[in-house]
Amino acid sequence: MLLVTIYSFSYKRGIPEDASGNGGGYVFDCRSTHNPGKYDQYKSLTGLDQEVIDFLESDGEITTFLTHVDALLDHHVERFIERGFEHLQVAFGCTGGQHRSVYCAEHVAKRLKKKFGIRIHLIHRERGIDRWLE
Repeated sequence: MLLVTIYSFSYKRGIPEDASGNGGGYVFDCRSTHNPGKYDQYKSLTGLDQEVIDFLESDGEITTFLTHVDALLDHHVERFIERGFEHLQVAFGCTGGQHRSVYCAEHVAKRLKKKFGIRIHLIHRERGIDRWLE
């Protein structure tokens, strides 16, 4: 069964390495979207907090970004399943690895799990969160 490892990370610490030996996958740069970290009321929160989620979704910018990401990943995952591949890595980076990248990684992890029923390993590197979606 296909395993998709999904990271959120900070570009300040570099792109996550691919431990599978496959040499990588996708790296999406979330820095083009509106940054909640610029505002004091969001600085101590993350992309897991409802206030940040509401902020990110309010102008639709992150939703448009993820519409394109979802379409690309759907095709890729379908082909990997058809071809019997075992691993795909997807990483979302932003300035601090706290708001936008965390939100995007969560969105994609939950969506791929629901749509394809595949194994998902979700790692929010800068937050110290490492979990499997069941």
